[in-house]
Amino acid sequence: MKKKQIGGLIVAAVLFIAVGVTSVFTNTVSQNLLQASMVEMLTSDYGYDTPNYDYIAVVEVAGTIQEQTATSIFEIAEGYQHTDTMNYIDNLMYDPNNKGILLYVDSPGGTVYESEELYDKLREYKEMSGNPVWTYMSHYAASGGYMISMASDQIYANTNTTTGSIGVIMSGLDMTGLYEKLGIRYVSIASGDFKDSSKLTDEQIEVFQGQVDEYYGKFVGIVADGRNMPDEKVRALADGRTYTAAQALENGLIDEIGSYEYMQNEMSDELGVWDYYQPVSEENIFASFFSELRELVPKSEAQILKETASSMESGVPMYYAEQLR
Repeated sequence: MKKKQIGGLIVAAVLFIAVGVTSVFTNTVSQNLLQASMVEMLTSDYGYDTPNYDYIAVVEVAGTIQEQTATSIFEIAEGYQHTDTMNYIDNLMYDPNNKGILLYVDSPGGTVYESEELYDKLREYKEMSGNPVWTYMSHYAASGGYMISMASDQIYANTNTTTGSIGVIMSGLDMTGLYEKLGIRYVSIASGDFKDSSKLTDEQIEVFQGQVDEYYGKFVGIVADGRNMPDEKVRALADGRTYTAAQALENGLIDEIGSYEYMQNEMSDELGVWDYYQPVSEENIFASFFSELRELVPKSEAQILKETASSMESGVPMYYAEQLR
């Protein structure tokens, strides 16, 4: 092959590589820009258009307190969104127009991690801003839902609120019988006696009970601090039972019973601020579309088993009130 041909091939190869690299780079940049613009247009957590005058911020905690469930523009944000809520409170912390938080709770609680993290964030807000936090309890404000309310200066509950359930639960499913019927064989090769908890021994139960007791002690301490009660009185109330609003008021677990409007009027009178702000979520058309597609795909038995176990929060310590089904 002549030198000119070889040289031409080399030049062609270099140009081909350069064009390929440029194309990949251009595609990557354009996709990132497109995704960023789509996120800005279609998601509700890109920012908060807070008022430029004095206002009270409504922080709504509705549903199970758990880690963020919607992490992309293709997922529908349903129920409580932990990361969004934490970011929202962070923004309020440094907003000079914000004069307080109305914590609206409609939750049976949730995981220990997220419940305590939200409680700590509300305490941080009060310390950094000097503003008060008032809580309104809606249908349900139990266990972790009650814990986060302990960061409040005043706690109001609806006359039909269910609250309390001060305690910790760590639950799981023994699915060995079901696996046998489905012909599924569970295999576990563990490095120690306590590594595999699929079939709990008395010793393993004792270990987990120690962890539950530790979390329970922290919960009791938080309630004692929040309600200015001795630990002994809190422990007498903290056997896991729920309380009606009237029972909670009688036992000093809340401050007053009233409607949401009544509580807002009381808070506004106290702070001299009459405007309230709450972020409004916008419909995500991409998330709705992909959600519809997922519903059309049939689930395998393995998927159903996995989702069932996940819904029971297997092995995860919970500040959670079991609801009657």
